Amino acid sequence: MDRDSRLKLAVQKSGRLTDPSLDLLARCGLKLARGKDQLVGYGENLPLDVLFVRDDDIPDLVQEDVCDLGLVGLNVIEEKRLALAARGIEASFETLRLLDFGRCRLSIAIPEGQSWSGVSALAGRRIATTYPHLLGQFLARHGVRADIVTLSGAVEIAPRLGRADAICDLVSTGSTLAANHLEEVQTVLESHAVLIRTPVALGAVKSDWVERLLMRIEGVQQVRESKYIMLHAPRAALPEIRRLLPGSESPTIIPLEGHPDKVAIHAVCRENVFWETLEGLKRAGASALLVLPVEKMLA
Repeated sequence: MDRDSRLKLAVQKSGRLTDPSLDLLARCGLKLARGKDQLVGYGENLPLDVLFVRDDDIPDLVQEDVCDLGLVGLNVIEEKRLALAARGIEASFETLRLLDFGRCRLSIAIPEGQSWSGVSALAGRRIATTYPHLLGQFLARHGVRADIVTLSGAVEIAPRLGRADAICDLVSTGSTLAANHLEEVQTVLESHAVLIRTPVALGAVKSDWVERLLMRIEGVQQVRESKYIMLHAPRAALPEIRRLLPGSESPTIIPLEGHPDKVAIHAVCRENVFWETLEGLKRAGASALLVLPVEKMLA
């Protein structure tokens, strides 16, 4: 296949989105050939090459049409959008799909034990962050003036070093904050992974593969928490069984040979199936319960 007809996708070289991004691509059927230290992976079975770059560079690479697509956090996208706007440039990359991984939040945190009366308590304070534009927009929206200290990393230790009174940083589990005796007090932005594309029109071949990739991503996301449930139940218990099946469309009902009063029920449940769910089904009269993972699904 011609090199110009191969899609180029930028992903984070190393960080919290790297492994989930590669897992998503693998679930979409991509077999990636990549050496240990290579910054470009070659799609062996799809016309898709993966570039491994710093996450901060992904919006620019897509905006400037160096890459056709980018997998990046919403926090990075929104910070870049505001940074470009500050220079009088409109961000023109297009958001194709919101993804169901990489969830975190950009939050303000203060030293443990410090009183917090709301956003107004930040007035006149020094706040360390790697997201000065998002923080500045948030403060302006609340009418608060504060001193934004822009750092390139190690934001969480700024208060201990006397460089800031508070921080604004990404939080997922909160363990890093706890380790540095900080307390999360205010969310600035809820973030997750996003797929973006170049503003430049793609050719027919590339456009077709983008649509196929989006279809596969949709299929992967639909089944990530889905389970296929099979069970036997009395016909009289069908209304209660339907009510208990989590996130299910109309289940398939199959008569059981030799048991006119019983049926087999097959259903795809698009929500987590917990032990409590199975126990409830059992109490309703279900038997021979079997729960299987769903690998792929297209609506």
